[in-house]
Amino acid sequence: MMKKIGLLGGMSWESTMHYYRIINETVRDRLGGLHSAECIVYSVEFSPLAHLMCKGSWSEISKILSEAALSLKRAGADFLVICTNTMHLVADEIEGSSSLEILHIAAATAHKIHNQRIKKAALLGTTHTMEGEYYRKPFMNSGIELLVPERRVGENMNRIIFNELCKGVIKSSSKRVLLNAIDRLVQEGAEGVILGCTELPNILTEMDLDVPLFDTTRIHAEAAVDYALS
Repeated sequence: MMKKIGLLGGMSWESTMHYYRIINETVRDRLGGLHSAECIVYSVEFSPLAHLMCKGSWSEISKILSEAALSLKRAGADFLVICTNTMHLVADEIEGSSSLEILHIAAATAHKIHNQRIKKAALLGTTHTMEGEYYRKPFMNSGIELLVPERRVGENMNRIIFNELCKGVIKSSSKRVLLNAIDRLVQEGAEGVILGCTELPNILTEMDLDVPLFDTTRIHAEAAVDYALS
């Protein structure tokens, strides 16, 4: 039987809709016919969470997301997928509070990159993701070195993510900022690029790069299907 996937989304809904689409398309492609995924979606209100992030109030964020995870458990979810990279900062707390197993986005991505024998990768995302040890640990365990942009560029990237991409705004000038950052990291030895923010696939694709691109949204969603069907 297929396990029920609990999707903790809304951070932002722009990326959550991609999770839902990819998961159902993947189930259909693997099982055929009219098959689709058994999943339950809890889409949180993002604005209060974004405000708490700016204040660094991660204990409050953990409490809100843990309550949402408990709702998913009561609704019948067998495991949890947090549909965002940054909120994995409190993944351990959410897992402990809800007793729902969390499929970690960084672990799934590190596994994918390790299988392609890449040892050094550029990481793009929010400043929390690019600087956080919570995200780097699975890559360190897989022997993968992560390269990130300099602080000034990272802060600009953070602005693009929250002020534009989370609102569905795509600007060619912002795309150039991202591509320039990638070029510098490739020059430093990056063999691939990790889109470590679930909004970044809205502005960057494989066609934009000369090195492999790792879309964490797709990797995470497909890993959820793997687990649901295992």
